[in-house]
Amino acid sequence: MEHPEPCRDRPRPAPRRSGPTWKQFLTAQAEHIVAVDFLHVDTINLKRLYALVLLEHHSRRAHLLGVTANPTGEWTTQAVRNFLMDTDTTNIKFLIRDRAGQFTVAFDTVFADAGLRVLKSPPQAPKANAHCERMIGTLRRELLDRTLILNEQHLRRTLTRYLEHYNSARPHRGIGQLSPSQAEAGPPWPVDLASHRVHRRTILGGLINEYRVAI
Repeated sequence: MEHPEPCRDRPRPAPRRSGPTWKQFLTAQAEHIVAVDFLHVDTINLKRLYALVLLEHHSRRAHLLGVTANPTGEWTTQAVRNFLMDTDTTNIKFLIRDRAGQFTVAFDTVFADAGLRVLKSPPQAPKANAHCERMIGTLRRELLDRTLILNEQHLRRTLTRYLEHYNSARPHRGIGQLSPSQAEAGPPWPVDLASHRVHRRTILGGLINEYRVAI
């Protein structure tokens, strides 16, 4: 059977772009990348709140930039401006964000003035900001799905306390089971637990346990 010849007017696939793939770029530039995203939380009174979080790719250190019930473009811009005022951006080159309406031109300008290049993820492509999406998933599974939030102040206080744990005590597979603070300072010296006592400390009302060698 003879096959019909392909239509000459049919559009052909776009050629592959030269240079690294997105995954290769993220891996090679991890120490210079930060990412931001919003997560939403419903209170016990069914009021929706929004939290803006930022993640450093290389160390996995996470920051809470603010909590609000009305995440306007002006609020978002001021939140990142406040964060950058107290942050050393010397080693940061790129910011990854999605295309939400809160990320305005003024928002991008704040980072551009700090020397960062803003990279927008494609529409409806959460995998393009996978590190930040996984961190938000961790917040939901380990904290927000197990906690009743009363109001804005309660959410801010709860997230702040959890991120202290996330940055200083929670192990991360992507950085060799170290916490972000250990990844920055170097892994701790091995300890023979048979000759030491282990102290357990509960946080967030007993939701999470932290374990340390008793001194």
